[in-house]
Amino acid sequence: MLHKILNPYKNLPRDIWILSLITLINRAGAMVIPFLSLYLTKSLHFSLMQVATVMTFYGFGSLFGTWLGGKLTDKIGYYKVMYGSLFLGGILFFMLQYLETFWQFSIGIFILITVVDVFRPAMWVAISDYSTEKNKTRSVTLIRLAINLGFSIGPALAGFIIANLSYKGLFWIDAITTLIAGIILYKYLYQKTKITKNNAKEIRKKTPPYKDFQFMLFWFAIFLSGVAFIQFIEILPLFYDKEIHLNEQKIGYLLALNGLIIFLVEMPIVDYFDKKYNHIKLVIFGMILFALSYFILNLSHQIWVIIVGMLLLTFGEIFSFPFSNTYAMKRAKRGNQGAYMAMYGMTYSTAFIVAPTFGMHLVDNYGFKVLWYAVTALLIVACFVLIWLKYNIYNE
Repeated sequence: MLHKILNPYKNLPRDIWILSLITLINRAGAMVIPFLSLYLTKSLHFSLMQVATVMTFYGFGSLFGTWLGGKLTDKIGYYKVMYGSLFLGGILFFMLQYLETFWQFSIGIFILITVVDVFRPAMWVAISDYSTEKNKTRSVTLIRLAINLGFSIGPALAGFIIANLSYKGLFWIDAITTLIAGIILYKYLYQKTKITKNNAKEIRKKTPPYKDFQFMLFWFAIFLSGVAFIQFIEILPLFYDKEIHLNEQKIGYLLALNGLIIFLVEMPIVDYFDKKYNHIKLVIFGMILFALSYFILNLSHQIWVIIVGMLLLTFGEIFSFPFSNTYAMKRAKRGNQGAYMAMYGMTYSTAFIVAPTFGMHLVDNYGFKVLWYAVTALLIVACFVLIWLKYNIYNE
């Protein structure tokens, strides 16, 4: 059994392991983000619609940062982009705690997330550069495992810090861990593919991703699933608090369950299914599990139903995210990978603009039950888009 779990990790490049360590430290330290809606309502006393507006600024920052990250990656290379994002991001995390008015925090979160999300397209291009075609999906999965292990450690520790100290301590830890990740990157990683003026000119001649119809259809489906998934990050903690009456520490443990399961079983599952099944089919299956995870929240508020919902959502992640990432990386043409991976990342950035207002509006006016039904419907539409893509124009 242990052999089956560990075998997929063999023969992954050293640079991928280092990048995973950087991602783990960075993600574990990003404790403010999962509790941001609670921090804004409980500490700064913002209304739900003010929280939605802050999250919209978050989304615009993510959108602009991801776009800028793709541009900079293709122009100056992924190493400089990742390094600059981590060091400047660490400073900005520290400063965010001193912003307390609505407009201060809205502008501050926009600037912070712009800088932080410049990192994302650069990281995906780095993964492609450090890995081979044979281990690309496993490399993506290892990075995701680092993200989810960090997501498992971070909320659990954050819940403890909030319960025993205050929200302010989270900003200090976010800043310190982001700077530590930057130091590790500076010391142990390097850029393999060099960016020159000549190949920068070649990048501009290539077909941009927004003119790739197949890719943009895929983009739309992932965007819809992104709107649904962001409810897990932004609205679900409020649901646990207001409807299920869980405290911050228990919410942290429940969110940590998601990351822990992904850490334990995602790599063996991905390794097995990567070799046997079509990637688009696997993404569709993951979205079906997502839809079920939200739908059952309307059936009962008993704790076992809440846990089953979290398990369904977790396995939906396991099947949707790694294979959609790999599809985007393979679709990217060599040379303008930054543009393709930025466009892929912008699915979630755009979703962050739409999802908070969408979710908060439905909760504020109609309640959580209507939101969960609406999110289920979005995921069903996303499934049909991918089914049409698979059986009409998918040719890879």
